[in-house]
Amino acid sequence: MASEIYMPGPVCLIENAGEQLVINQEALKILSAIEKPVVVVAIVGLYRTGKSYLMNKLAGKQNGFSLGYTVQSHTKGIWMWCLPHPQKPEHILVLLDTEGLEDVKKGDNQNDCWIFALAVLLSSTFIYNSLGMINQKAMDQLHYVTKLTELIKSKSSPDQSDVDELPNFVSFFPVFVWTLRDFPMELELNGRSITPDEYLENSLALRLGTDEKTKRLNEPQMCIKKFFPKRKCFIFDSPADRKQLQKLEFMGKEELNKKYVEEVEKFTSYIFSYSGVKTLSGGIIVNGKRLKILVETYVSAISSGSLPCMESTVMTLAQIENSAAVEKAITHYEEQMNQKIQMPTETLQEVLAMHRTCEMEATEIYMKNSFMDVDQNFQKELGTQLEDKLDAFVKKNMDMSSAQCSDLLARIFGPLEEEVKQGTFHKPGGYYLYLQKKRELEKKYKQTPGKGLQAEEMLRKYNESKEEVAETLQKMDQSLTEKDKQIEVERVTAEVAEASRRTQEEMQKKYEQLMKKKEKSYQELTKQLTEKMDQEQKVFMAEQDRIISLKMQEQERLLKERFKAESRMLHEEIEKIKKVKSSSSCTIF
Repeated sequence: MASEIYMPGPVCLIENAGEQLVINQEALKILSAIEKPVVVVAIVGLYRTGKSYLMNKLAGKQNGFSLGYTVQSHTKGIWMWCLPHPQKPEHILVLLDTEGLEDVKKGDNQNDCWIFALAVLLSSTFIYNSLGMINQKAMDQLHYVTKLTELIKSKSSPDQSDVDELPNFVSFFPVFVWTLRDFPMELELNGRSITPDEYLENSLALRLGTDEKTKRLNEPQMCIKKFFPKRKCFIFDSPADRKQLQKLEFMGKEELNKKYVEEVEKFTSYIFSYSGVKTLSGGIIVNGKRLKILVETYVSAISSGSLPCMESTVMTLAQIENSAAVEKAITHYEEQMNQKIQMPTETLQEVLAMHRTCEMEATEIYMKNSFMDVDQNFQKELGTQLEDKLDAFVKKNMDMSSAQCSDLLARIFGPLEEEVKQGTFHKPGGYYLYLQKKRELEKKYKQTPGKGLQAEEMLRKYNESKEEVAETLQKMDQSLTEKDKQIEVERVTAEVAEASRRTQEEMQKKYEQLMKKKEKSYQELTKQLTEKMDQEQKVFMAEQDRIISLKMQEQERLLKERFKAESRMLHEEIEKIKKVKSSSSCTIF
């Protein structure tokens, strides 16, 4: 995608219409035109929490996404704004603003769950926006995160339904950013200042206990920790007085709370600098076209009553992309062969040499645009099509040579044939005169350039077609004795046999040359694509190592939290014992 993609404002990507999710086809057309990698930033949160204002700031605009500072939720469904990335020239920033969660007018909140899940699935950075501090109420409002395993599948096989899906979720899920607006207090813990990130981690600390109530209270924190090992937090003061919030999009920087402006700048700077490209399992980089397929596949699954499956989606994406990659590679091959080969060629090697060059280019195009060809079906398809196309070009080259030779033979031998019709050679010595002229014309034919591979074969066929003419002239020539005629018959028979032998040898040589080239092409294609699969496997293994590392870090953090809690409880018990002991001492004395 070049800079021709220009969106003056956001468009609806997925409409929430009558409790049904409907994709806007115009938005898909926009995504289809984006060839560059996309950085997808999605925001969700309760309605009237200022989500859209933050997204407008990321867009570098005063307005764009609809702001709703009344009790009505403005954004319906998911809205999209594609913009050139402000810090990454070859990337596109895709902003997704979602409708406010828990709007009382909606009644059933099932669509809220799907909006939340889609925002997670589509984004590389997922922002959860809320008002005030992180307390149990805030955690309860984030109950959607506890339902992700009910809404999303990581594996497509029923045999793997009991397998722990958390590691697979981690490989797909985005960075989690919690933004807290109108934060009412100073960031302090036990008398010392802390960062917003420390505040978030402290708020996610688990309560100690194994009873059902404690498990239920811990569930949102536990899910955030497991699903989103990479987390960030930003806090914001109120942007302005309450009465001014309704005209926030018309207010300049100087009219806003200075601290709020500084906090927004920190937030946007982080998003621009650290939000990564949307990638799928195996390090697959997502561009606009691929994001379009993700949107269609996920929404289609939801609409059909199924659960969006991440593995199935990647497999679907791979099939579509690999099929398109084969088509793109073959199209390039055909275009280059047609442009660069001047047919008919004098040798088969000219076709094979150009085939080799174009085949390498086509293979490179396929490898650049394909991924996860696990069963090598598309590799085989590419190899088969390249082989078929080579056969077609070889045949085309032969056919053009045959046609050119046929025309040339008609032009050169036409006058001789006319003389035969007029009886010029029906006289004593006419047979040898005919042969003499015929040999002169054959020499002229052979010296004419540009005939192609079929030159000798077409001359042989022509001579074969004129054997009856020569026999007739031979019989009519009274100057020839029977012995002369017999010798001539033997000579002609030998010449025909020799010409046929040379033709067969040449055909066999061409066939062996063609088969050798095909075998070499197949071996090289297999080698290149095997290397590509090995590289994909290395990326996958590195990703698995990263997931294991993140989970181990989280496990260590959880263990530390548990030890701290136990230490606190032990300390409290010791203090109680001390008080009891002190009280008992006073009573005794």
